[in-house]
Amino acid sequence: MIALCAALILIWGSAFNFVGVAVDHISPFWLTAWRLLVGATVLTLYALITGHRFPTFRDPRWIWYSVLGMTGAVIPFLLMAKGQLSVDSGLTAVIVGAMPLITIVLAHFFTDEKLTLFKVFGFFIGFLGVAVLFMPDQFGLGLTGNWKSQLIILCGAFCYAGTTVAAKRAPKTPAPVGSAIMMIAASIAGLTAALILDPGGHVPNAPALTMILLLGIGSTSVGTILYLFFIDRVGPSSMARLNYFPPVLSVIIGVWFLSEPFTWKLIVAFIVIIIGVMVSRISSPSERRMGSIRPDRGRPRPPIPAVRPDRD
Repeated sequence: MIALCAALILIWGSAFNFVGVAVDHISPFWLTAWRLLVGATVLTLYALITGHRFPTFRDPRWIWYSVLGMTGAVIPFLLMAKGQLSVDSGLTAVIVGAMPLITIVLAHFFTDEKLTLFKVFGFFIGFLGVAVLFMPDQFGLGLTGNWKSQLIILCGAFCYAGTTVAAKRAPKTPAPVGSAIMMIAASIAGLTAALILDPGGHVPNAPALTMILLLGIGSTSVGTILYLFFIDRVGPSSMARLNYFPPVLSVIIGVWFLSEPFTWKLIVAFIVIIIGVMVSRISSPSERRMGSIRPDRGRPRPPIPAVRPDRD
């Protein structure tokens, strides 16, 4: 499970950098459409090659995972693209950092993962870690001047949180099949949106094509499979904890490979996030008592029936 967490952090963290390079060569709408098309193709081929069979179109799983594709890919991608026209990437990261907090609240009402004081406090500390990393040095009322765009980005974060919780309640489906259905529906919607909102799109050049392939195969394909598998195994709250680390890795990649300046905020933010994750994993006294009580403890065991030998 540790290797799975590391893989997701690496895939999602590097995606920030790939997108940052790609938008210099292609519009956000066509970047979204192309990466979804690549992801849908890769995931469909992978599901078929590994011997999985897709359900019939009358199966409700098509509706479930198509909706997840809308809320987990198309809608937030487009909202982020729209919001970032007037909001810088640092403030965007802080706003998206609210996603884990939204996730644990939704999980409290729609799953069996209930809120505790330690969980809320730990997730809030983790959010502060992201804020430390990306907030500007100078604070002022100007930060809220484009509040409409910031609200659009927050809606995108809400979509991610809702998808994380809904995926836990989705019908049981092998991760490759569920991922493929998500991306098939998302790619159709993404391509339609690009044709309508940015009809002047063009064939990507070499740098854009490289980033599209890295994003389509990485975060959109492999990342989606691991995402569904992880949620099925450990639940939305653990997935929410994981979402604090990709922005930190993105900054590290920027420092090492893109010659971006190193700042003390990186170290402080990482330490704060680690503390927040550790605090959120602390069990409350009532949880510890419940965990120490076995359901059958204190109950009399039923008598063992006598076994009579068979007679011919």
